[in-house]
Amino acid sequence: MARESMGSLFDEPDQPEDIEPAADAPLAERMRPRTFEEYVGQSNLIGEGTLLTRAVGRGGKLPSLILWGPPGTGKTTLGRLIARASGVKFIALSAVFAGVREVRAAIDEAVKIRRRGGRVILFIDEIHRFNKAQQDALLPAVEDGTVTLIGATTENPSFEVNAALLSRARVLTLNPLTENDVAAILRRALADADRGLASLRPHLADEDLEHLARSAGGDARVALTALESAVQGAEPGPDGARRVDREILIEALGRARFAYDKGGEEHYNLASALIKSLRNSDANAALYWLARLIEGGADPIFIARRLCILASEDVGLADPQAIVQAAAAAQIVQLIGLPEGLYPLTQATIYLARAPKSAAVKNAYFAAAADAAATAREPVPLHLRNAVTRLMKSVGYGEGYRYVHNDPKAKDEMTCLPDGLVGKVYVEPEGPSYD
Repeated sequence: MARESMGSLFDEPDQPEDIEPAADAPLAERMRPRTFEEYVGQSNLIGEGTLLTRAVGRGGKLPSLILWGPPGTGKTTLGRLIARASGVKFIALSAVFAGVREVRAAIDEAVKIRRRGGRVILFIDEIHRFNKAQQDALLPAVEDGTVTLIGATTENPSFEVNAALLSRARVLTLNPLTENDVAAILRRALADADRGLASLRPHLADEDLEHLARSAGGDARVALTALESAVQGAEPGPDGARRVDREILIEALGRARFAYDKGGEEHYNLASALIKSLRNSDANAALYWLARLIEGGADPIFIARRLCILASEDVGLADPQAIVQAAAAAQIVQLIGLPEGLYPLTQATIYLARAPKSAAVKNAYFAAAADAAATAREPVPLHLRNAVTRLMKSVGYGEGYRYVHNDPKAKDEMTCLPDGLVGKVYVEPEGPSYD
């Protein structure tokens, strides 16, 4: 849904340097919001009373910012809108192509503008790709106010941005767009005759548009690129309308991504297939289902959680290192994300498939849980209770307790179960097998 009007705070100054995208520019570029009213999503950042609401404007003091979020969530657009709403010059660099020389040239330009009484926002896309020397080159200009830095990154800035630069900036986190957000963006593109696709007279069923919005994984750029390809690929009918059906959308977006529905039944079907293949020690099938999940856009943290559960539920004490492998994969994926995170996920998947299997941990717990439910009123034996007051000691709390470090025989001679469960076995003593 489009952003509600935010009043004079975001009144836009004349920006003669702003250039409208070319008519043949990609749809995602043509539909880039020109005002905060057109901006969709990230209400946590530009809602009432937020940092940007207070700081953006002619009289506001905008700090340097690091915009951290997944692709296609509006980082570059937000940087441009901030510059326009603040009435300052916007200089953009991409860390993919720029080096120290380009950074210094941008700063030199900013110095000239500042001497004329102006202000400059230096926007650096994919700032995590700058090495230490390139990031260090920014420090003096950021520190003395020559530029207000806005860096955009898909990587955790705590690990990818120099501490010195990070300490001079505020980190703002952008969330993946919701399905409703993406659907609203797609509908706007279909209805816009000037910048969008309305002149091509596209017809798209609501359920297909909503499925496309889900399949985009919160990335507006992916959704708009697929929509444009699908509409352009549809043949005009006798009435000039282009009817976009499910097959055209699948071809435009990619069958794996479109078929995968993270909110629907197929998500759970694929996850179930992965777990059952691992349980059956079929490494090849497990890798296939893992790839289906990853290539379809599944949340890697969801996959990592499932691997952690299986490592204890289905491997457990048969190979205690299995849970270490799964936990390490989960931690690494949390740290680095995709695409690199697919390697630790793959490693853990292969390890778990090859590991010996045992349900002893699960069986032991649920056997104990069943007895716990059946004997919920069974009192704790007196010798296992702490005698923390004289009264407790006088009535027998702690009496008969044997400290095993000083009395090794206590291990075999002192029971720790309620009287009605003495001798109960939930897990067999340690041995060569836990199956």
